[in-house]
Amino acid sequence: MKGRLIAGVDEAGRGPIAGPVVAGCVLLREPLMLEGVRDSKTLSESAREHLFRQIQQVAVAWSVGVASPREIERLNILQASLLAMRRALLALPVNPHKVFVDGKFPVPDYPISQEAIVDGDALHPAISAASIVAKVVRDRLMRDIDPLYPAYGFAQHKGYPTPAHLQSLAVYGACSQHRRTYAPVLQLCFEWGKEG
Repeated sequence: MKGRLIAGVDEAGRGPIAGPVVAGCVLLREPLMLEGVRDSKTLSESAREHLFRQIQQVAVAWSVGVASPREIERLNILQASLLAMRRALLALPVNPHKVFVDGKFPVPDYPISQEAIVDGDALHPAISAASIVAKVVRDRLMRDIDPLYPAYGFAQHKGYPTPAHLQSLAVYGACSQHRRTYAPVLQLCFEWGKEG
């Protein structure tokens, strides 16, 4: 049916050992036409920022949802990602006719028809757009967090376990942004009694 509202939803931040997981949601009207939009992981930071501005202009609406490091610890990363996706969907100002979700699982406790697509961020334009929104917003959050925890370099590595980040973790212990159930944090901090 032409003119349906289609929502794509995806997350960014499953792999980092620090910071939140962020879900992006983009609501588009059929037919879906977004030039140059593809999986955020294949794009440079400047390309993502450029496309994010385009998405904001052409989308019917867009939104984000966040799950904190403590929620990730309590729920596990999959369930925290789905919670962030649900929050993003609930933040839309209007309901979509259908939702396309990146991954194997639909969003729990969301009443609208959904289709989960493995590698959907590379296959479906609404999910690709959502992946860009999620990545751009999460990167900005990590840059905002950086001055609060200057020892860790969050603005550079965005919480991923780079050698520099692991070195900082070994020296200073964990801060409130670290995910304490993730192996590198456990191994480098809690075994040595360095919880920060």
